[in-house]
Amino acid sequence: MLTTLKTAALIIATLVLLPMAAPAQDKPSGPERKLFDSANHERKELGLAPLQWDAALASAAQGHAETMAQHNAISHQFPGEPDFSRRTRDAGAHFTIIAENVAVGPDADEIHDAWMKSPGHRRNLLDPELTALGVSVVKRDGQLFAVEDFSRAMIALSLKDQEGKVSAQLRAKRLQVLQDSADARRACKGGILPAAGRPQFVLRYSVSSLDILPTPLQQKIGTRRYKTAAVGACPSEDEKGFDTYKVAVILFE
Repeated sequence: MLTTLKTAALIIATLVLLPMAAPAQDKPSGPERKLFDSANHERKELGLAPLQWDAALASAAQGHAETMAQHNAISHQFPGEPDFSRRTRDAGAHFTIIAENVAVGPDADEIHDAWMKSPGHRRNLLDPELTALGVSVVKRDGQLFAVEDFSRAMIALSLKDQEGKVSAQLRAKRLQVLQDSADARRACKGGILPAAGRPQFVLRYSVSSLDILPTPLQQKIGTRRYKTAAVGACPSEDEKGFDTYKVAVILFE
């Protein structure tokens, strides 16, 4: 079993860059609980923040664990199966980073111990950038097929809420923010702005967090040349399923 688990580690290291199943649990139990608690125990020992249980990730993990049990093999993707990022997205997860551990073993303790001895799996378990975890275990012929799906979770915000977060930061820097976001939303989508009253500076950007304004924008504001701003958000379209906020800020003198 350990050799199989080490083989999986080689696969996961490259990743990070079906019968009808029962619904995934809102809270883990049984071997899923054991693996979840073991992961957070390891993180606590190193002073890392605990991972939060994510039902959407657990749902994605459950579907893949069922598929592994059907094939009686471990892999991150089987023929005809969506890739990892699409599986997690389809399950309803919102993320900016994702990672996955897979294994087969006789019990949860041995699986966890083997993951911790494998550089690729251990890196996922102890990655401080990851914040959420969903686990699923399926039993077949006395063996446990286990999947851990990790992510850095992202809060889903409406376009108006995204604009509000950016606008608040601009106001804190003494800029007046226009109520009309139509031109800025058009700029966010790559549209052409009206010729009349052409803005002095336009920045379009995609970020995973709206807590800090981008450096180029802060530099422009720091010149004190600009007095007014318009903010527009638009849907982010990442075909691989990764979530980002997409925003445009227009600065006027």
